[in-house]
Amino acid sequence: MLSIKTSDLSPMQLQNYLQYAIAPRPICFASTIDTEGNVNLSPFSFFNLFSTNPPMCIFSPARRVRDNTTKHTLENVLQVKECVINIVNYAMVQQTSLASTEYAKGVNEFEKAGFTMQESHLVKPPRVAEAPVQLECLVKEVIPLGDQHGAGNLVLAEIKLIHIKEDILDEEGKIDQAKIDLVARLGGDWYCRVTPENLFKVAKPLTTLGVGVSALPVSVRNSHVLTGNDLGMLGNIEQLPTETDIDAMRWNTAVKDILDATIGDETNRERELHELAHQLLALGNVVDALKVVLL
Repeated sequence: MLSIKTSDLSPMQLQNYLQYAIAPRPICFASTIDTEGNVNLSPFSFFNLFSTNPPMCIFSPARRVRDNTTKHTLENVLQVKECVINIVNYAMVQQTSLASTEYAKGVNEFEKAGFTMQESHLVKPPRVAEAPVQLECLVKEVIPLGDQHGAGNLVLAEIKLIHIKEDILDEEGKIDQAKIDLVARLGGDWYCRVTPENLFKVAKPLTTLGVGVSALPVSVRNSHVLTGNDLGMLGNIEQLPTETDIDAMRWNTAVKDILDATIGDETNRERELHELAHQLLALGNVVDALKVVLL
């Protein structure tokens, strides 16, 4: 494994490694305004949700690595402590990238990128009408992390009003993850798109305590077939099945075929049972998979 001291890297080298490794990153498409009324619109991928009570986002307009200058967004939120965080989806990603162009102060990126300015209800900066979700925010604090090339400036933005396009909602009025069509930043010129085909769920162990991987037999923990994800699913079961339940699994057709075909061959029997468990886990049948590996 390559090990590198951050102090041995230039800011540009460090940025490259970190932006490729710490990804995907959601995009804060921030609209801001200065005291003279000049509107600015710019995307930032140093961004996330950090609190729900109060509802707080943080994004960071870092000092430019190239020449250590600051961005208009930072200058604006220091003057007018308001912003709109416009969520970026696939339909607007190319225009969003165009808005990151370093236009001169006073140039309106809404116009340059072809976006529609929509009046906000509570704050002075306008919203991006094309954005599926728009968050009107008050800037509570700006925390500089340094004064050198690449130093971040944490903008703590409290969400005061949320606007959501109705066509991304489900029947219960909640945001449908498959409909919003989000994009996120990776390293360099790379982005990713959140499509229905690459969505998956992971059960949260919040209400019960999983038995943990440590409760599984050594042969299961050291399996050459089962993956780390497989073990994580097996360890998330609340309790191990009873001996009666495990023994009843022997009469499952697929299990019985393996047992009959591997009489006297423990090595292949274990491998084939683990392969069957792996298939069951891929189908989300965790309980039966656990019975199979415990036979």
